[in-house]
Amino acid sequence: MSVNKVILIGNVGKDPDVRHLDRNVAVANMVLATTERAYTLQNGTQVPERTEWHNIVLWGGLAEVAERYVHKGDRIYIEGKIRTNTYEDQNGIRRYRTEILAETMEMLSSRGTGAAPANDPSSSSGAPF
Repeated sequence: MSVNKVILIGNVGKDPDVRHLDRNVAVANMVLATTERAYTLQNGTQVPERTEWHNIVLWGGLAEVAERYVHKGDRIYIEGKIRTNTYEDQNGIRRYRTEILAETMEMLSSRGTGAAPANDPSSSSGAPF
C-alpha cells in the first residue's frame, strides 16, 4: 500500500490562471507560499525563516471556485496529491515540474468581495482522470 497525500495551509502568491479546455472543463494554476518561522537552536544557532512555493492545479468545480473567489494574498487550505510532470524545453533539455493536484480547497481568509460556501458541491475536484 502507498499513500500520496499533501495538506498545505498558505498564502496565494498571485491570482489563479484559469483556462477552459474542451467540453468547457476549467483548470486553474496558482502558486501557494508556505512559510516556516525562524527559530534558534539550543546551541544559539539562528535558523532563518524559509518560504516554499508550491504549484497548485485545480480542475472543474474547484477551478471555477478559485477563479471567482481566490485572489493574491488569500490564506487557503489545500488537500491533494503530488504529481510530477516531465517535458522538454526549447533546448531539448528534460525538465520536471512538481505540482499539487488539489482535491479539496477551503478559504481561510479572503480579501475578495465574497467567500466561497464551505460545503459547495461544485468545490470538489472535477479532474478528468
